[in-house]
Amino acid sequence: MEIVAVLRTLGGLGIVLGLLAGALWAVRRYDIALPGRIGRAVPDRRLALVERVAIDARRSLVLVRRDGCEHLFVLLPDRVAVLETGIVRDAPLSFAAQVEKVAADA
Repeated sequence: MEIVAVLRTLGGLGIVLGLLAGALWAVRRYDIALPGRIGRAVPDRRLALVERVAIDARRSLVLVRRDGCEHLFVLLPDRVAVLETGIVRDAPLSFAAQVEKVAADA
């Protein structure tokens, strides 16, 4: 009688694992958008978290981009403080411009 219970348990576990594997296959095969799915970039978003750096266990620096302009905040346990606002990121230099800059400095 105990063997029947073990086989029933293993059979149920096999069915549940099979259903989970089937659901995972369907999500990957048909690229189903799940809520909170990581890795999917939405091009028309206006707000983005660029970087977060922990200062210590209770404080951290946060760089947020909104409409192409970056803002620097410090998150404290009891409040949020704005350190700098309106940061405009310079466009990265092309390789040729970098070579010219190094040659001019030398």
